[in-house]
Amino acid sequence: MASILDEYEDSLNTRQHSRLSNANIGITHSGFVNVRLEEEKPIFNKQRIDFTPPERINHLAVCNNQLCMSLGKDTLLRIDLAKPDQPNQIELGRKDESKVHKLFLDPTGSHLLICLSTSECLYLNRNTQKVRSLSRWRGHLIESVGWNKQLGNETNTGPVLVGTSQGIIFEAEISATEGSLFNTNPDQYFRQVHSLEEDGKPAPVCCLEVERGGSENKYFIIATTRKRLFQFVGKLAEGSEQQGFSSIFSQNQDLLPSFQEFPANMGYSEITFYTPKLRNSPKSFGWMMGNGVLYGQLDYVRPDSLLSDVQVWEYTPDIDISLDKPISIVLTQFHFLLLLHDRVKAICTLNGQEVYEDVFPDKFGTLKKMIKDPVGGLVWIYTERAVFRYHIQREARDVWQMYMSMTKFDLAKEYCRDRPECMDMVLAKEAEHCFQNKRYIDSAKCYALTQNYFEEIALKFIEAKQEEALKEFLLKKLNHLKQSERTQITLLVTWLAELYLNSLGQLESDGNSVIFQETREEFREFLSSSKHKECLYNNRTTIYDLLASHGNVDDMVYFSVVMQDYERVISHYCQHDDYSAALDVLSKHCDEKLFYKFSPVLMQHIPKKVVDAWIQMGKRLDPKKLIPALMNYSQMGSTQQISETIRYMEFCVYELTVTEEAIHNYLLSLYAKYKPDSLLWYLEQAGTHPSEIHYDLKYALRLCAENGYLQACVLVYRIMELYEEAVDLALQVDVDLAKSCADLPEDDEELRKKLWLKIARHVVQEEKDVKKAMNCLSSCNLLKIEDILPFFPDFVTIDHFKEAICSSLEEYNQHIEELKQEMEEATESAKRIREDIQEMRNKYGVVDSQEKCASCDFPLLNRPFYLFLCGHMFHYDCLFQEVTPHLTPLKQSRLEELQKKLAATTQTSKSRHRPAPKDEGDTASLGKGNAGTSREQIKSDMDDIIASECVYCGELMIKSIDKPFIDPKKFEEEKSSWL
Repeated sequence: MASILDEYEDSLNTRQHSRLSNANIGITHSGFVNVRLEEEKPIFNKQRIDFTPPERINHLAVCNNQLCMSLGKDTLLRIDLAKPDQPNQIELGRKDESKVHKLFLDPTGSHLLICLSTSECLYLNRNTQKVRSLSRWRGHLIESVGWNKQLGNETNTGPVLVGTSQGIIFEAEISATEGSLFNTNPDQYFRQVHSLEEDGKPAPVCCLEVERGGSENKYFIIATTRKRLFQFVGKLAEGSEQQGFSSIFSQNQDLLPSFQEFPANMGYSEITFYTPKLRNSPKSFGWMMGNGVLYGQLDYVRPDSLLSDVQVWEYTPDIDISLDKPISIVLTQFHFLLLLHDRVKAICTLNGQEVYEDVFPDKFGTLKKMIKDPVGGLVWIYTERAVFRYHIQREARDVWQMYMSMTKFDLAKEYCRDRPECMDMVLAKEAEHCFQNKRYIDSAKCYALTQNYFEEIALKFIEAKQEEALKEFLLKKLNHLKQSERTQITLLVTWLAELYLNSLGQLESDGNSVIFQETREEFREFLSSSKHKECLYNNRTTIYDLLASHGNVDDMVYFSVVMQDYERVISHYCQHDDYSAALDVLSKHCDEKLFYKFSPVLMQHIPKKVVDAWIQMGKRLDPKKLIPALMNYSQMGSTQQISETIRYMEFCVYELTVTEEAIHNYLLSLYAKYKPDSLLWYLEQAGTHPSEIHYDLKYALRLCAENGYLQACVLVYRIMELYEEAVDLALQVDVDLAKSCADLPEDDEELRKKLWLKIARHVVQEEKDVKKAMNCLSSCNLLKIEDILPFFPDFVTIDHFKEAICSSLEEYNQHIEELKQEMEEATESAKRIREDIQEMRNKYGVVDSQEKCASCDFPLLNRPFYLFLCGHMFHYDCLFQEVTPHLTPLKQSRLEELQKKLAATTQTSKSRHRPAPKDEGDTASLGKGNAGTSREQIKSDMDDIIASECVYCGELMIKSIDKPFIDPKKFEEEKSSWL
């Protein structure tokens, strides 16, 4: 018993497994794996349970992984399939001759009903070992039970329906909990709600099923007799589910119940349901009765009947109802299994064909019953001496073929989505089917998804003269190509372009404007496709040739825009004299190179619009590159071109502040030739210094001179600082202009005087105006009367110069007085300096013996020292070290030189202490005097450098305030010494 669910190794499966392991799986021409060997695996895999019952098996019930079987006369075996090694055996304790008629197990696997042949019924709960009798049920032979799936739980069944052999339907409820003192029975109530008849006589209720579904939560009750199938439909009041189903039967009393009847019967019938895993309500049903199997779908929306798409699958010819009646039926998703006395047949519900037959050996005995666990999905079959179990493996594997043969291609594709080789076959079949039915567009869409040979399909549509279908096929095929398949993409893109152009040409000739416009939009969408942009760009020359060969100018322009080949578009517009359109394209896409290329042509015809476009472009255009376009004038419209040229040049100079010399020179030339009034204004605002201006001065001077603009020439001379030339030329125009030029060299008085003399000479000699000459004298303070007298003729009397001569003499006298005053101030200053020097000679300071050097802090009187008026005192050598780093390099070198000289004089004086010859005495005495004088002079010079001021209070300390206390070069060394 410990290994009750151990599985035998089926020899057939072993052989199949060995074939698979040794098989060579090949590759077909379409690139799919050959899966024929996989398809040979059986969908229904039978396994015999390793279990030898101690007594014969009478009945078996399975639900929710709970298995119950009746053994012999008085034994009940319960097995939890999750723990198969822990079976539970219970003795019913019956002493009479009663036998177990049927076992009923609810959907939770908790409530077991044991119906006896003596019209008694026992109850056993999953959690107890005690079998309890249902006293209210006594006297009725139970044939069927309709469980309550919504309200049933482990302790209570909720309201259920019970069918008897006399055609009576009872409503009952069983509770596993102990009753009250006055009610210890598990059955809460047991009341009749309906009765069924056949041919006016009571008929056994073979099957009962209770379902709830639909948007209104209606209840559907299905009851079957030997040859009738009854339906009861009703809606329970909200909150009245606990009160049972009697109201549903009462709602149908006024009307005859809905039923279906068949003439033949086997003395019994059986109904089975299929419920998908993700749903709570059954989806389809199968009713085994005398004529065959009634199969259909369950539609919870229909108000009158739950059954829909009903059809009868008659039994196969080898089933003789009179000799070998079907025993049980089980419904799966796509098959129903029929149990005969020695075999199991599986018949497909899609086409009614038998797909599986399994013959049981005689040694196991006659097959008694087949049961499906609605929760686990396993199918159980038992005989008196053995138990078998069926696993259903990949039932939907071959369904696609059936749907495909039924031309239900959508369903076929749904069941082979994860199998590309099967999907390819379905698509090919669907494409062929559509082609034969002249649905060429649909056929093309399907063919494009298959792996069939491209050339074969294309030729098929060409032979049928279906260009639209061919185009659809090519489009779909193109969309499924990878970017790496460049050759194929190029072929399809070119072919599609040709097809579109042919179609457009045909539609245009037919005059069908609506379809023509739709096709054109579709073609343009194809040309602008981002997915194939690279291919179209690489083969744009070919596309251009195709468009040109068809004379399709509009689409060629559109394609050029899509390819951003604006040069071709603009050239097209220019060739057709549509210059405004060309300029619109230029302005829209703002390509500088195209502006430079096409501006000369456009400037000849639409100068104003072109200049407006240039101005709108602003700094994105280089004006220097547009000069060729500006200078390419034609005879017609030249005046407008010139004015627009000047307008753009002024925009560049005044708005964009362009500094290119060529632009400014060109604007100068335009002003000089066509707008002289603006020339002088431009020169004046351009600047007065050569560094400020951006035009060529020499070119401007030559331009102004050639055109006779003397005033402009004067302005250029002034900027070039050629003041003499400027004055000479200005005297030809205006004396006041010459005067303004003469005052310009402010730093060169000699030149200014020379220029003013030129002006005076011109006034005197050319204009012979003495009064104006005197005005010149007053305008320039550098000229004196004596400077301009030589310019006057001899006949001029002194009366004309009387005032000027008197003014000149007064200036001289005033100057003499100023000189005298300066001399007196200098004499007084020298006198005060001499007195200060005399006073300083008698000044002294007192040094205490305990005074210390301000630098080294050692006693001051130990070595030579300096005393400053501020009170600071330094040793000679300490002051030397303090001052030297702050001296300029020139003074440092001078100090070193003086030190060397002082050392040399000291050495010389030491050598002179040796005795000298008498004849040299006078000479030595003389040399000593010179050496002393030189030594004192050197020390004096050194004092001037070192001790000119206190190093702590003088300018040296002020100048060194921004210097760091530690030399940056020695900072790291000093820093490390502190660590």
